Amino acid sequence: MKRTKRQHPSPETSAAVRLLAEQALSRAAGAPHVPGNSVRLLRDARENYPAWLDAMHSARKSIHFENYIVYDDDVGRRFADVMAAKAREGVRVRVVYDWLGTLGKASRRFWRNLREAGVEVRCFNPPRLDHPFGWMNRDHRKMIAVDGHIGFVTGLCVGSMWAGYPERSIEPWRDTGIMITGPAVADIEHAFADIWATMGDPLPEDELPDRSAIHPVGNVTLRVVASAPYTTGLFRLDQLISSVARETLWLTDAYFVGVSPYVQALAAAARDGVDVRLLVPGTTDIPFLRAISRAGYPPLLEAGVRIFEWNGQMLHAKTAVADGRWARIGSTNLNISSWLGNYELDVAVEDESFARDMEEMYMEDLSRSTEIVLGRHRTACPVSKRSRPRRPVMGGSKGSMSRAGVGVMRVGNVVGAAITNRRTLEPAEAKLMFGAGAVLLALAVTAVLWPQWLAAPFVLISTWLALTLLLRAFRILLRHRRRRSGDGLTSGAPADGGENCRGPGHR
Repeated sequence: MKRTKRQHPSPETSAAVRLLAEQALSRAAGAPHVPGNSVRLLRDARENYPAWLDAMHSARKSIHFENYIVYDDDVGRRFADVMAAKAREGVRVRVVYDWLGTLGKASRRFWRNLREAGVEVRCFNPPRLDHPFGWMNRDHRKMIAVDGHIGFVTGLCVGSMWAGYPERSIEPWRDTGIMITGPAVADIEHAFADIWATMGDPLPEDELPDRSAIHPVGNVTLRVVASAPYTTGLFRLDQLISSVARETLWLTDAYFVGVSPYVQALAAAARDGVDVRLLVPGTTDIPFLRAISRAGYPPLLEAGVRIFEWNGQMLHAKTAVADGRWARIGSTNLNISSWLGNYELDVAVEDESFARDMEEMYMEDLSRSTEIVLGRHRTACPVSKRSRPRRPVMGGSKGSMSRAGVGVMRVGNVVGAAITNRRTLEPAEAKLMFGAGAVLLALAVTAVLWPQWLAAPFVLISTWLALTLLLRAFRILLRHRRRRSGDGLTSGAPADGGENCRGPGHR
């Protein structure tokens, strides 16, 4: 049978397709594309930390610093010293850290010293009695903005493990960040302002830079995707990219827990001939999560997705590069916790030169990784780029309870599937089923032999929930009573036989 020659689209058709792709990406991410920027790819702490410190040293007006984890160690104190010094010089320094992420990692004295130096410090989402499950929403962002001129979005937290321990021959954690100058820095500043306002007084309006007032400094177009719990902007973007990628889609993720819609999208892309690769840690700071991640490998491998496990120290990067022209760097992991439960910050770059740099970095990472195949391992060295098909290119941590929640959701999914028989279970999921069954059996035996051991936790949880419900009910009633009292003071008295006369304040 004679093969039909593929016809290349006309320039007019290509322009129309690019316009549609641009509109789809903007709507999916909930973030506009911002042209006129300059970007720099930063690998590991050896490139990220010096760039951050240099920018902070140069600050004249403001430093906005937001990170999920900050350690009170040599690295954390180095950053704290710079921020304290700049605050004493009169620079407005503001810091946001996550309560759960930093729990047990930085002392009260660490934060007190910063405040005494003039740094404004806010802690995101500490436990509240009236919101018992609010702790599940975390500020997982990692960013720095200086003077509205320089911005950093990254996967790195602040701690010595990211820098490594050369004296003990321990390599740094593998991670990736990006440095940005240009109009998009205004979007980074506004993302910080939004989360700052959730914890107290907002930033003064005159301190927030206007994107249109920042002069272009380069030719790179990008999007700053600032996601919040239940907004799904980054999830929609990841889904869309997996659907429109035509040649390559190379992913790196620290805590991959495949959910059905995304796994199906990756599998469909691979079956359609897209070179889909997933690089994940070989060892992890959350050991049980590795088994959960591996349980999701079989359907991807069977569809043709190539999966690699990093052989070095912890791989903590969260990146993607597609079709040699689109790339993503930031804080979002490929799991439900990041997509739906956390505040996250990522940058999606549409630039061929930057994407090539990302591809080269990815190939270097694969040379230090092991490829996982069905039934065995094989070392992924050498790993070469697959020849690209001739078809149109698309247009253009540690100890986190939220990640533990992802694991629980994964186990629950497997157990539910086993009970309802709604889908075929993979052999790798048998380990999760065995573990869940063993835990349930242990609880049953404990309840029979030592019921008092289960009584105390039950009483504590019940008391906590009871107090929460009572407190919230009291506050609602009190607020309602105050509102009615206020209406009575501002409203006119009802006329005999007529309607209430409501003042302008009534709504």
